Amino acid sequence: MPLPILHNPAYDALFDPEHRFPMGKYARLAEVLIEDGLAAPGTFIVPAPAPRDWVKLAHDDTYVDQVYAFDVPRAIEREIGFEVTKRTSLRAQCATTGTVLAARLALEHGIACNTAGGSHHARHAQGAGFCTFNDVAVAARLLLADGEISSALVLDLDVHQGDGTAEIFAADARVFTASIHAEKNYPVRKKASDFDLGLPDGVGDSAYLKTLALVLEELRVRAPSPDIVFYNAGVDVHGEDRLGRLALTNHGIERRERMVISHFRMRGIPVCGVIGGGYSRDVDALARRHALLHHVADEFSFSVPTGSSKAARG
Repeated sequence: MPLPILHNPAYDALFDPEHRFPMGKYARLAEVLIEDGLAAPGTFIVPAPAPRDWVKLAHDDTYVDQVYAFDVPRAIEREIGFEVTKRTSLRAQCATTGTVLAARLALEHGIACNTAGGSHHARHAQGAGFCTFNDVAVAARLLLADGEISSALVLDLDVHQGDGTAEIFAADARVFTASIHAEKNYPVRKKASDFDLGLPDGVGDSAYLKTLALVLEELRVRAPSPDIVFYNAGVDVHGEDRLGRLALTNHGIERRERMVISHFRMRGIPVCGVIGGGYSRDVDALARRHALLHHVADEFSFSVPTGSSKAARG
């Protein structure tokens, strides 16, 4: 079947184009996917806002209630990087449901992708770093609570370390967190994932991909049979990204996506893709980088290897 893609127009909270967070990339990504034939108007699966009870599985009750009431303390808004308004709260709620539904569709079909998500700096008690709710953490906790999975792997290849995800799952052995990131980049104070690899500034395609191949084999040993992989495919690893410190090209990112997705799909492990970070004034170029995830995922959406079910994997 065609790749299941989650998108809601509410993902774009309509920031000023000069804002440091390029909010327009979400709407443009949807347009690119339609232009490229991966979707058509009306074929996106449109997620509704997430119920509070879902979000509270990963976040502090008081903070969740503040976000839903648009009453987040100013100090926390400063850490997030923007004001929590009706529009930005709705965006976070819908993006969270998008990752939940993408995960459920991945369990059913082998692979699915959100056109948002990967808000990995949101910690249990609050948001940070342009992240209001940690959608991957909410999705993993919900699937675990409902008995849909018993284990998960979070593979975070955003250029920034997935500190919020690491913190939320620090004492939860059911979720293995892995982050490959630029060591000298945000956040300054990192949290310990189950597996962390900080890269020096300027790493390009060849060295990055060789390193990733080794890491995938290491994870095969350390997290051998997760029921699902949440893949944060941040494109801020690109050499032209304003907030990145690595030097990948579009071709390198495409090869990264193919390496990751093929590795897990050939092992029969479902993959839920989220787009993560990407920061550029050129929103069209940025959206096309994010679309690489969906293009590669689409290559793997028509066949599910034998043994892909939870029962078959044991």
